[in-house]
Amino acid sequence: MNARVSRTPAGQLRDLLAKPGILICPGVFDGYSLRLVEQMGFQTANITGAGLSESNLGWADVGIMGYSENVRASGALAAISSIPLSADGDTGYGNALNVYFTVQGFERAGIASLLIEDQVWPKRCGHMEGKQVISAEEHVEKIHAAVQARKDPDFVIKARTDATAIHGLKEAIRRLNMYAEAGADLLFADALMSAEDIATVAREVSKPLSVNMGFGIRNRPTTPLLSARQLEDMGVKAVSYPRMLTAAAIQGMKNALAVFGTMIETGEPVDRPDLLVPFDELNELMGHGKLGELQKTFTPRG
Repeated sequence: MNARVSRTPAGQLRDLLAKPGILICPGVFDGYSLRLVEQMGFQTANITGAGLSESNLGWADVGIMGYSENVRASGALAAISSIPLSADGDTGYGNALNVYFTVQGFERAGIASLLIEDQVWPKRCGHMEGKQVISAEEHVEKIHAAVQARKDPDFVIKARTDATAIHGLKEAIRRLNMYAEAGADLLFADALMSAEDIATVAREVSKPLSVNMGFGIRNRPTTPLLSARQLEDMGVKAVSYPRMLTAAAIQGMKNALAVFGTMIETGEPVDRPDLLVPFDELNELMGHGKLGELQKTFTPRG
């Protein structure tokens, strides 16, 4: 009897997208965030391009991180992940030919899905001013190239448009439907301004819609704060939270450094276990016990 062949990460993601209900995708950017998301039982995660770029390079998400840096860092996360991961391919790093090889590189790295957006290069974070987009026709060719490039037919191509802020909602919907016809599996319109806009896009596009959502930020200049249940009721298929864990990590470090500064100023020791994860818990999160068991299998017996 042949052994059962397990699903690839892309196949696992396809299965999740085929299930009823909305798919919740926390944004991860390093080993800590990925391990926490796995520990909490989430079925998938999105590698946030902004978080990856900013945490590695120390600069804002304005296209400074290139293809090689992105695929290397994303592949390192995919190599340790127990859940399928989606990556941010930015604009594909060039024209349709570049997109072809970009898709193959991320697929070889173990990524389940790749987002490709229609901004000009160098791009910028979708919630920043000054965005520009290429023509819809040029991006259609990029999507054609992406579809042709994938080896695994389950590999999910996610097409993003940033046209809403520049040309309006109607043009964003037109573009998304063009990208869907070109073969994109999942669609994403960035920086939608209202719940009504989200519902309209979900209703008028021909493929499943994904949206980005903030978490805990009350003064939002663009997309309003909506719950996953509200988004599901609007017809949204997937929701990503790209800034949640990056913002939480930065706030946690700021809190710890503020107390640390007080200790330096006063000369008094500070005992604030509420600010720090216990050492044993950190070791457990990072698989210290599993590594110990593995080490035992290599210990000489005498």
